[in-house]
Amino acid sequence: MEKRKIGSLQVTVAGLGCNNFGWRIDAAATEKVVNAALNAGINFFDTADMYDTGHSEEFLARALGNRRKSVVIGTKFGMKMGEGKEGARPEYVRQACEDSLRRLQTDYIDLYQLHRPDPNTPIAETLGALDELVKAGKVREIGASNFSAEQIREAESAAAGRVRFVSVQNEYSMMHREPEDEVIAECGRLGLALIPYFPLANGLLTGKYRSGQPMPKGSRGDTGFGPKVFTEENLALAGRLAEFAESRGHTLLELAFAWLLAQETVASVIAGASQAEQVRANASAVDWRLSAADLQQVDRILGKVKAA
Repeated sequence: MEKRKIGSLQVTVAGLGCNNFGWRIDAAATEKVVNAALNAGINFFDTADMYDTGHSEEFLARALGNRRKSVVIGTKFGMKMGEGKEGARPEYVRQACEDSLRRLQTDYIDLYQLHRPDPNTPIAETLGALDELVKAGKVREIGASNFSAEQIREAESAAAGRVRFVSVQNEYSMMHREPEDEVIAECGRLGLALIPYFPLANGLLTGKYRSGQPMPKGSRGDTGFGPKVFTEENLALAGRLAEFAESRGHTLLELAFAWLLAQETVASVIAGASQAEQVRANASAVDWRLSAADLQQVDRILGKVKAA
């Protein structure tokens, strides 16, 4: 599978989002998903300390076993993990890192990401703590998540010769194009990799949802997850995108991946999965290369869609 750079890291263009581990699937099911990812050639696993309050990291470590050194692990800190355990204060950054290292059963984190900006802590202080972790060999590269273009610029300026963010993980898909306003341009200017989350728009772009048809039982649409996404307007738009993909011998899922990977700053598409079959479908979806004419046609279909 093709690989792209996140700083010094080489990651596969299809990654595995580990947000389902724990709260949606147990340790045994997690192992099946992780094994399917490895067998499909995926080397990038993205998790966070707050995914099921640490169980995602624990389940990932258990599933990887002695294969840890052959993969790239990204995790995050900053969301609330308990009383006084949130944010990006230097002392908490150090504690959160130690906690994640323990749960991941590793002595280093490949990509350590600030899950969201902390308005109560100057970014220079956070970067100072992260710089210490990199120099200590506990972290290889650092990234940001849910940052605006202005916050990206502020962080770059505050780095001042110390370790700097090499990636930005924001929501981005054909149904949510907000990063195109400023963030993508800033990533390009600074040489930062963009890691889109919710690349399938909470499942809307998997192809299993159709306008005028009942939601698949037990699916996110059926259970009310992401109600803003599953509108009749969006379902109709997804239907038109599916028709375009099928006219070229591909699926809507493959189009969702191909469209993101056609954006120069995107390094890896990290879709979550709760079953091995989903991982295999995601891994095979990266083979389609959209032509300039294809991209123009998709843009015409999307029109002025900016957010789901």
